[in-house]
Amino acid sequence: MYDNILVPVSFEPDRNAQEAIDIAQGLAEGGADITLLHVMEQIPPYAAAYLPRDHFDQAHQRIAEALATLAEGVPGARVEVISGHAGRSIVDWATEHRVDCIVIASHRPGMADLLIGSTAAQVVRHAPCAVHVLR
Repeated sequence: MYDNILVPVSFEPDRNAQEAIDIAQGLAEGGADITLLHVMEQIPPYAAAYLPRDHFDQAHQRIAEALATLAEGVPGARVEVISGHAGRSIVDWATEHRVDCIVIASHRPGMADLLIGSTAAQVVRHAPCAVHVLR
């Protein structure tokens, strides 16, 4: 069905990354590319000054390893770790890499989401392709 699928992965306990990966595999055309993407939110400079110097490098490495573990056994899978604002970065990455479909896990929206919007809502509104949302 799709040749280039993006699965944004959040390690929050209320998101089911494995289910999103399973759905992506079900939507994948034979030989499709499936990218597991994690966006590291940027920390304000005043807060980053209190973190160890190698904090970001270590966090990037741990996240890449966790994504690689999720990608094991998934044909055509690769992992990407980028930094930025989650919603915007996912949409920008999908646009730049000509993604056909985004499979994103979401959570039940709370009051804060109604005021500022969730990442999944931003992706649905601005994605250049089909979006499959899991709850």
